Amino acid sequence: MTISAAAVDATGIAETKNVAVDALHKTKPAYGVLGALSTSHMVNDMMQSLILAMYPILKGEFSLSFTQIGLITLTYQLTASLLQPLVGLFTDRRPQPYSLPFGMLSTLVGVLLLAFAPSFEVVLLAAAFVGIGSSIFHPESSRVARLASGGQHGFAQSVFQVGGNTGTAIGPLLAAAVIVPFGQHSVAWFGLAVVLGICLLVQVSRWYTVQHISARLRKQSAAVSPYPRRVVGGAIAVLLVLIFSKYFYVAGLSSFYTFYLIERFGLSVQSAQLHLFVFLFASAVGTLLGGPIGDRIGRKPVIWVSILGVAPFALVLPHADLFWTTTLTVVIGLVLSSAFSAILVYAQELMPGKVGMVSGLFFGFAFGMGGLGAAVLGVLADHTSIGFVYDAIAYLPLLGVVAALLPKSARRA
Repeated sequence: MTISAAAVDATGIAETKNVAVDALHKTKPAYGVLGALSTSHMVNDMMQSLILAMYPILKGEFSLSFTQIGLITLTYQLTASLLQPLVGLFTDRRPQPYSLPFGMLSTLVGVLLLAFAPSFEVVLLAAAFVGIGSSIFHPESSRVARLASGGQHGFAQSVFQVGGNTGTAIGPLLAAAVIVPFGQHSVAWFGLAVVLGICLLVQVSRWYTVQHISARLRKQSAAVSPYPRRVVGGAIAVLLVLIFSKYFYVAGLSSFYTFYLIERFGLSVQSAQLHLFVFLFASAVGTLLGGPIGDRIGRKPVIWVSILGVAPFALVLPHADLFWTTTLTVVIGLVLSSAFSAILVYAQELMPGKVGMVSGLFFGFAFGMGGLGAAVLGVLADHTSIGFVYDAIAYLPLLGVVAALLPKSARRA
């Protein structure tokens, strides 16, 4: 299935209905749509990663403390996390196909503000605009990915997620290649990538419009959860605990990884950013694998292994030399990142008919925990040391044991 403006050309109601009805019978994933969503997700999350990779530069430029570094992450994550469930709930009731490019436009404003920010306060404002863009982008694009899945929901979410992880991974490389040698203003050039994302999302929105029409042409039975409300509530609570352990740990690992390598092993800023790229790239690979594996063997085994399975490596990491630090972070990135797609699809199956709200809740909670983790751990690092922070967060993956409380996955693709 391709994205075409002609599909929504109002040449006649009958023609539009035929296109929509034909779309209902497609059983294969809409690879063009998924590719466009994944690429746009890469652009969106690359902007977040650039902020992360710029921390050493911003710290020197504005003489920031680790607490202020954590506040930048907190500002981005909170603006994303608080709005996402509300956006998802609203669009469940009133789908907004063209909200996707609008959200990316907010990200563009944030990037340009970041490039020319004269003070720490303007950096926070830039981070807020990028966060607002993410809050609009994630719930609706996750819904579109499910529509384009052809029934392979885990696969579609993984393709969508791997774009975001890839963008997060290449951010440090781009920072090392462009921002470190050319300075803060060079961030403005990345606005061209955001413009590309806007163009892609306009095409996705046209395709989404057709799907929305087709859904209205169908008589749909009320979506009913396969479990009682009490079981669903308990399962959602368990999944949120797992999201907390994952993203609080990742916040500490990624937000201060460059500082950890510089302080403990004496690496240069560029070398530390390359190590950050290795970790984030491993996370992208793990994300791509998690969804399809969940489609085949069920979500619960993937969730169980991906969180609790990281614990031994996390506990050893603070005591490793440089070689084993790099190796362990690769393993942690591969295993831990496979969890989110499985968790998200599992939650969507628990609450069918509320894809936007569920996506917004879990993306928002993930961002919120990441931001809160960065802020809390930044304060802790100021009062102790980054090494102490790495020792403390190593126990978080042990919370993965609560996955035993989850009911068996509601469905398999």
